[in-house]
Amino acid sequence: MARSLFGTDGVRGQANAEPMTAETAMRIGMAAGLVFNRGGHRHRVVIGKDTRLSGYMIEQALTSGFLSVGVDVLLLGPLPTPAVGFLTRSMRADVGVMISASHNPYQDNGIKLFGPDGFKLSDTVEHSIEQLVNSPARIQLAAPSAIGRAKRLDDAEGRYIEAVKGSARRRLDLSGLKIVVDCANGAAYKVAPTVLWELGAEVVAIGVSPDGFNINAKCGSTHPQPLQDQVVARGADLGIALDGDADRLVMVCEKGRVIDGDQLMGTIAERWRRDGRLSGGGVVATVMSNLGLERFVGVHGLRLVRTQVGDRYVLERMRADGFNLGGEQSGHIIMTDHATTGDGLMAALQALSALIKSRKPASEAFRAFDPVPQLLKNVRVKDASAALNATSVVAAIAAAEKRLGKSGRILVRKSGTEPLIRVMAEGDDSELVRKVVDQIVEAIPKQAA
Repeated sequence: MARSLFGTDGVRGQANAEPMTAETAMRIGMAAGLVFNRGGHRHRVVIGKDTRLSGYMIEQALTSGFLSVGVDVLLLGPLPTPAVGFLTRSMRADVGVMISASHNPYQDNGIKLFGPDGFKLSDTVEHSIEQLVNSPARIQLAAPSAIGRAKRLDDAEGRYIEAVKGSARRRLDLSGLKIVVDCANGAAYKVAPTVLWELGAEVVAIGVSPDGFNINAKCGSTHPQPLQDQVVARGADLGIALDGDADRLVMVCEKGRVIDGDQLMGTIAERWRRDGRLSGGGVVATVMSNLGLERFVGVHGLRLVRTQVGDRYVLERMRADGFNLGGEQSGHIIMTDHATTGDGLMAALQALSALIKSRKPASEAFRAFDPVPQLLKNVRVKDASAALNATSVVAAIAAAEKRLGKSGRILVRKSGTEPLIRVMAEGDDSELVRKVVDQIVEAIPKQAA
């Protein structure tokens, strides 16, 4: 199924350049409104956004598109991506939209769509929308009397805050914990500190002064150093870093060390296993998750099921096979008992619950396993497929796999978003890991670069 508009996570690009122009956004609104026309009732869409300057433009363009095909619009304002999934289902909307480019800088923006069940759209539905966007003559506008109405949902923040707090079992009490939270100057800059404070924590909030330009700028989950510094300087018990749309997180222990998604998944999985709450007999992760996580869950009688990179693929496998916990090393933690997509805040509360029950400091409670040495190198190429199929590369991969044997793992793949080949290896011997990665990198044909 050839696609040019939708990528692995909706539509994304530089703001005010195709496909992230007002005109294309308006046509996406028209097309999505028609695709989700499900009968004679008044149709409804909820639209949320992060804090990028271009969000105003895209929000208004999408609104115009939906209204023009007879869909009523509820505007949520700045809210995390998982809040849009939740409110789409809660408000019984026909479709939900999040305007965000996640962890990217402010120059970029994106459009993510949710179905009435609160889950991101399938490839088939996205293809139907894309066909209409590319064929505007097929779009049937509403009669003057049937044009949609738009209004702000004033209590959207409060609804989501209560949902997040409700996801924590047995009345989670954070009293006595000092927590630094970095909201990346993004979508959670109001709701994240509020949730933690209402649950009793002493909260130090950073990255909560968005100006349209500073989202993800040297802050948040992709730039945790400011959080690390503040946790140590403030004598905090731990830190929480979200990304621009708050669908993923990393945490920082009291010593200022970063706790990644693999450690969080391991910690939550073991806690849920003890509590009898883990479904599917294990965890779903991607091919990038550390071998240490796989060994850890195996010791506890669980299995680690791997998918290709991308939270949508993790979620697909979870829903297909009955798992309720999955995620990515980068910090997307998906808990289908509580949310329809990765939710950084809900995942943080589950991790905090495990921390409190352990009666250990964060540096010990979140050290579920010792990570196996892992090394990733990116090689820029003109034709990734040709480079991967080169005889020299195939031979180098085979030789590297033989050298590592059962003590490690090799992954060589092309990037889904850039002209890159990603070469990753992990194993118990860090020097051997470095050698096999370099061996494969050097084998990539010079003419491919």
